[in-house]
Amino acid sequence: MFVEQSAAAQTAYSGLAQAARQRDLQRSIADLPGGFVSKKIKGIEYWYYQFKLPDGKPQQTYIGPNDESTRTLIAKHNDPSAQQAKKHLGNMCEAAIAFGCYQVIPKHARVLVRLTDYGLFRSGGVLVGTHAYLSYQNRLGVLWTGGETTVDLDFAHPGKNISLTLNTDLKIDGHAAIDSLKMGFLPVNAGTRYIKEDEPDFDLDFLTCVHRLGDQPVHMPQLNLSLQPLKFMEFSIQDPVISVLVASSGPIVVNVPRPERYALAKLILYKERLAGNHPEKATKDLRQAATLIHYLSRREPEALLEAWDDLLTRGPGWRSRAKDGLDALHARHPNIACAITMICDY
Repeated sequence: MFVEQSAAAQTAYSGLAQAARQRDLQRSIADLPGGFVSKKIKGIEYWYYQFKLPDGKPQQTYIGPNDESTRTLIAKHNDPSAQQAKKHLGNMCEAAIAFGCYQVIPKHARVLVRLTDYGLFRSGGVLVGTHAYLSYQNRLGVLWTGGETTVDLDFAHPGKNISLTLNTDLKIDGHAAIDSLKMGFLPVNAGTRYIKEDEPDFDLDFLTCVHRLGDQPVHMPQLNLSLQPLKFMEFSIQDPVISVLVASSGPIVVNVPRPERYALAKLILYKERLAGNHPEKATKDLRQAATLIHYLSRREPEALLEAWDDLLTRGPGWRSRAKDGLDALHARHPNIACAITMICDY
């Protein structure tokens, strides 16, 4: 269900991912277009960085007094090497694409970049759904043979599940980020989904874990977004990993679920999809689970076993759904079902 990427593609992506993550660690507010301005307050000179948010609103951030360390920071910002580094990342992306790495289409990349600039992933957001599944190709050095495409973008956040929260301090304005795109997205479903009337299948969905009020949408002031609870989401987004997406506009650093957790979550969702009268989604979930299990059973069986053991400790409902998913997997992909049962001894 997968083929190996070429050695050149794997090498190109490995170098790009390392450079993009290093660059992301060094990002600051000064990476936004703008400039430094000084003010005198009670006779003392202070420096600020003046810029425009992606939605066009002006903003100033305090840098420091007019001392040596502040002047050094200003000099570094004006260093041409910073722009050269950004251009170099773009060139690395182009090379990775040329060698056959999976790339995000431009309109999806535009949304992802904007939400990244606003800090969605730094505040604990996780890219989920088929986009995460497709992104695993470059991370694992393979290409899925199913030819799966998607037009939706799905994001998850732990919400009020403190045990899963990555960053409880950073506040963002997710709604403003989407509005600033000027792509025609309109909020529906209590603000948990954004749709485009001219592209009915291009939705943005914001999800979270099921809470004590069931599936009632949760508004997160920290994000200025509403989230739709979804069963088993807490399993998927526990301990996510950082991934680098490849786009023609440059690399995008995001959080994605661990592949083994994504695979097993899709497996246990199969029966839920059927019960909800979504056979197409059920088939897609099972195919994605099969593909990842095929890879993991051969290359990373320990990770798959660890996630499986965690799943089984979560109660009889989880175990029964896992059995239903395995039965369906055995009916459609018997060799893969045998591989996971041999590894996990279920």
